[in-house]
Amino acid sequence: MSAKSRLNSLEQFLRLFTEIRPGEGLIALLMALNIFLILTAYYILKPVREALILGEYSPEMKSYMSAAMVLVLVFVLKAYSALTDRFPRRRLINIVTGFFAGCLVLFYALAQLQVPLGMVFFVWIGIFNVMIVAQFWSFANDIYTEDEGKRLFPIVGFGASVGAVLGAGIAARLIAPLGVYQLMLIGAAVLVLELQITNFIDTKERLRTEAHLPEEMSSATLTASSAFRMEDIQKALEEYDRKKKEGELGGGVGMSAEGQPDGGAEDVGEVLTSEDSGPHAGGQGAFSLVFRVRYLLLIGVLMMLANWVNTTGEYILSSIVSDAAQDAVAAGQAGGLTVEEYIGQFYSQFFAVVNIAGVLIQLFLVSRIVKYLGVPVAILILPFTALGAYTVLAFYPVLTYVRWAKTAENSTDYSLNNTVRNMLFLPCTREQKYKGKQVIDSFFVRAGDVLSALLVFLGTSFLVWSASGFAKFNIVLVIIWMAVAFIIGREYKRLVATGESPR
Repeated sequence: MSAKSRLNSLEQFLRLFTEIRPGEGLIALLMALNIFLILTAYYILKPVREALILGEYSPEMKSYMSAAMVLVLVFVLKAYSALTDRFPRRRLINIVTGFFAGCLVLFYALAQLQVPLGMVFFVWIGIFNVMIVAQFWSFANDIYTEDEGKRLFPIVGFGASVGAVLGAGIAARLIAPLGVYQLMLIGAAVLVLELQITNFIDTKERLRTEAHLPEEMSSATLTASSAFRMEDIQKALEEYDRKKKEGELGGGVGMSAEGQPDGGAEDVGEVLTSEDSGPHAGGQGAFSLVFRVRYLLLIGVLMMLANWVNTTGEYILSSIVSDAAQDAVAAGQAGGLTVEEYIGQFYSQFFAVVNIAGVLIQLFLVSRIVKYLGVPVAILILPFTALGAYTVLAFYPVLTYVRWAKTAENSTDYSLNNTVRNMLFLPCTREQKYKGKQVIDSFFVRAGDVLSALLVFLGTSFLVWSASGFAKFNIVLVIIWMAVAFIIGREYKRLVATGESPR
């Protein structure tokens, strides 16, 4: 075995958690560090959001702003779509991340001038959270093939799990000595550091996977909305070389004996267009793309249903915890705690267990589930878990049962489901990864929040539902969710088997 074909010490360690091959360890770890820093920045900024919105406005205003966020997202996503049509992926990521980091510096400056920021910052961070994370996973889907993604995304997802845990801890330690507004500058600094890592990864990956491509057809030149995958371009080069050797084509571009392009890229582009039977040539609006490509629309519906169920589940849990706290204090069984302290203690313990369980699932189960059961089965595990959880909540709405049911649902969601749902984009074109994923991970997810808020309003104001009533409605949603997940899994399997991109 040659030195290049042997695993180094880092890769041998990572092999405890997933299947990894020689040369993959460093980039996989840097990708994990990348999403770790993104989520660390978000959780550093999250307490700032709560402090500003609740300090300036009421909790009701916070709920209303969630709906306003969806409307703002429509315009933001149109602007993002225009950027993907104009810039390659590296420039796109630098512009978008730099914009968000610059906003934080601007917010800090405005705060020093005593400008109220509550509503604006609340909407901004809601958009920042979904867009910057979606953009990262678009990048991850772009640099990894379907096989690499299935093996390495569990390692990358571990960075997300740890970032969520440590980011909250960092904010808790820094907010007292530094103050609320200074956390904005720390968040901006973390984003700048994360961006440097992204640029390094982009350079390394282009050298690894695109050194044989003409510059005109590399990710350094092609816009992020180009309607082809790098695999399509590689196949086009090989097909052109075959046709040229067989005399079907004359002159132009082919592959030399050393595997290098021997001319310009114009004729390869013609072969790529003729060989690819995809639905478009790029440049579509983000929303029209999602609503026209059935596979993307199904993923959007999946995300909306999942978030609708989970957000409603959080309301169910909070209502049961609130009632249990009041009953315990009234009966003198709260150990001397007030209602607020009882609730705070419950949630601190609940989140700790969910986070620990999520990290363990991510490290030891996710890669094995994907490897042995496959993505189509893995995408069904969360809805099956949710079905069991809400069946318990519907018929046994006791705090102890509810706690463990939601622990199972949330820990599975934050680990396995978060990783697998990002794998669904591996067969997609670059345009679908950058444009479509932004719409799905931001607009459709936030639409789930709005639907949940509407359901809670109707359920409490007109239907007079108890926690059990909301849980029964969630069971209906979960059954629909399971059907959509099954269809997506079947389509994913077909796309991977045929090597096609979604149409």
